[in-house]
This record gives sequence, C-alpha cells and structure tokens, in this order.
Amino acid sequence: MTKKIKFGKISAIVFLTILIWVWADLALDEQFTVSNVTISVAKSTNPNLWVSFDDRSSVSIEKMVLKGPASKVADVKRKLNDGSLILEFFLDADLEGMVNPGEYHLSALNFLRKSDQIRQLGLTIESCLPETTAVTVAGLVKKNLTVKCVDETQNPLNAAITEPTQVAMFVPEDWGGEKLIAKVQLSRREIDQTRLLAIKKVPFIELATGQIRSAPTAVKIKMPPDEDLLSDYTITTATLGFSLSANLQGKYKVEVANLDEIIRAITIRATPDAKRAYEKMPYQLILEIKDVDAKSTEPLRKELIYNFPDEYLRKDEIRLNQTPAIARFKLIPMLTPEPTAGE
Repeated sequence: MTKKIKFGKISAIVFLTILIWVWADLALDEQFTVSNVTISVAKSTNPNLWVSFDDRSSVSIEKMVLKGPASKVADVKRKLNDGSLILEFFLDADLEGMVNPGEYHLSALNFLRKSDQIRQLGLTIESCLPETTAVTVAGLVKKNLTVKCVDETQNPLNAAITEPTQVAMFVPEDWGGEKLIAKVQLSRREIDQTRLLAIKKVPFIELATGQIRSAPTAVKIKMPPDEDLLSDYTITTATLGFSLSANLQGKYKVEVANLDEIIRAITIRATPDAKRAYEKMPYQLILEIKDVDAKSTEPLRKELIYNFPDEYLRKDEIRLNQTPAIARFKLIPMLTPEPTAGE
C-alpha cells in the first residue's frame, strides 16, 4: 500500500534542522580585539574646506573588538598577521553631514559599524576605544602662493626657474608670509632633465602631515646647465681632522709627514653658497684611520676625504677640481703613565 508523503512534517524537520545549524553557528561566534586601526580623512571634493582631526589627517583607534563566526575570525586574524589586510577607514565629511566650518563630534563606533569593509569580512563591531573623536572643518580662502622647487630631501633648488612663479590655491585664512609657498618636488632624474628641457609638474601644499592639496594647474620648470651653476674657487686655508675608532683614541698619535703639501690650496667647483658652507666646516679634510692601520709595519699612505657639506654634495653643487691628495703618515704609540704607589 502506497504511503502518503507528509510534506508538513518534512518541512518542520528541515526548518528545525536549519534553526539548529544557525544556533550552532551563532554559538561558535568569537570575539577578538585588534589595534592599529586608523580613520583617515578622505580626499575632499570641496576645495573651500579642510577637514582634520585636530590638524591631523588621521586618528588612531586604540582598541576595536570584533565578533563573528570562528572561521571568519580565523581568516581575518591570518590576513592581519601576514599584512594582506589593513584596517584603515576613510571619513567622507559630506556623507557625515559635516558641510560647514565648525567643530564636530564623530561617533567612531557608529561610523565603523557602517563600514562596507567590516560587512564584507562577515564580522560585526562590538566596541571601540575611543568611542568618539573630534573633527574640525575649517574654511579656506584663495591666495597666491610662490612656487618653490625642492629635491627629494626637501633641500631648496634655488636655481630652478618656474613659469608661472605663483599659483592660486585655497589655504587657511591665517596663512601668510613664508607659509604662502607651494612646493614642487623633483627627483634626481627630473633635476637632470630640467637642465636639458623644461618639464611640467603640479605644485602642492601640506595642510597637515600626510594631507596634501595639489594646485589646479601645473607649472613649467627649467634649470640652468651645471656649468652655469658652478664656479672655480680656491680654498687657501684648510684644516685637517682625524677620524679614529674608539680602539685607537688615546693610544696612538698621528704624525703626518707631508702636512704642508696636503693642506695647501684646494681647488673646487661650487656654487657661492656651497663654497661658503665648505669654508665654515670645522675640517675641510679628513684622514680616516682604521684599526688595521695600527697593525701595519709598512709606511701608511691614504687618500684624504674632502669633507664637503652633505646638503650641497647631494645637490651636486660642489665637487673637487684637482687630484685627491695622499697623506703619508705613521701612528706613534702613546706612553701609558706608570701607576703611582697605592693604586
């Protein structure tokens, strides 16, 4: 006899099974705490406003407690450990209703809970510290800024010629005087290129550390050839210094046989500023003496180091214009005083 299929009972059993699975999954939810969470200001679409966290472009969340299924938690922990996941969130002031200048209080907890990144990870945020943070929205005004070129280490490139020499940008109203500068940063390759052909780059200002605003237009940059920048100079008074390790100091006296020969006039090619800076160095010449030199039984000869200022050396604004001098020297052991009675 054919039995009738009782669909109602089957549906109830399936429903109960699903409930058990859901309950079991929820029961396996785990919590874990993460640090190094950052909320950063998103790039503003309104040039008239500057959004910051107390003049900073980002704020750190010291502690954030996440919750989710054990499998999701394990996956997130693995990604955090191997560096493939970085918990950085971006504040769009317009979306948060911060459209006018003033001071605002952002609920960090609510902001983070709305994050698509967290939802995509399959987790929820239980709590965070701090729960709120202050946001400042400042109005900016348009002013003319002088364009200055710098190298990769922020040293000024005074010989660079820009066209135009000024750009109009939105800056804080209290900016004035020396702050009204828009920078153009050039790499070593770009500096060399500008000596052959003008290049275009966009100037920028830094409202806060890491918060850059670019000018609306680029400027043309040209630099004169090397030979037009450097002139021949003779340094008539030079001072020789010694560089000895701690192992040799106080144990040996350095005696240079050809001192008059090596400290005679030094010929260089340099910019006027570089030449003056070199003359002001405590030592124009350095004789570097290594531990192994003290063990040598042969006459010691070593090429001198020309102690050019690092700032101008990096910019190729000073160079030696002669054959490097060779010092002939010997190390004389210094007598150790005899201990007195009772010592």
